[in-house]
Amino acid sequence: MGTNQIDSDAMTGYEAELWAMADTLRGSMDAAEYKHVVLGLIFLKYNSDAFDERRADVLATWGNEAAEDVFWVPPEARWKRLKAGARQPTIGQTVDQAMTAIERDNPALKDTSLDEVCKHGHVLTPGRYVGVELWEDDGEPFDEKMNRLVIEFREQRTEGARLDATITENLEALRFWKGES
Repeated sequence: MGTNQIDSDAMTGYEAELWAMADTLRGSMDAAEYKHVVLGLIFLKYNSDAFDERRADVLATWGNEAAEDVFWVPPEARWKRLKAGARQPTIGQTVDQAMTAIERDNPALKDTSLDEVCKHGHVLTPGRYVGVELWEDDGEPFDEKMNRLVIEFREQRTEGARLDATITENLEALRFWKGES
């Protein structure tokens, strides 16, 4: 295995799933745009899953209305609905509508700066506000894990670019590729 490849046996749980999803989604999309798509989808999936786990408690306590300080995931932003429409040509609009619905039902998200978040004693830690216990604690601090994953992701992108160039070069040599005009 090359130094730029990740040993899939070393990844567990969500890491392996994230890498597989990211690789599938990337295709030939520009990295600058790709990161926005992936981060948005991860945001939607995580919050929908966390909400589904706590939904019964939330409904019993507050009914169908979102209460203050409760992160509410409206029906149109829940992962099951998004997944059901994933193969539709309007999926981009559906995802945009899901994000808009989350912002609409959680006004604290709109125009909130990091300074405001800190001023109120909040943190941006997954699971903190939806009450989901962390399903995996491997003892690696979040910042260290995130930095390591970013490095691995960059290595994967670099290797992907190298492989794309090699494939293009080989196809051109075989005269199956005329280059881009």
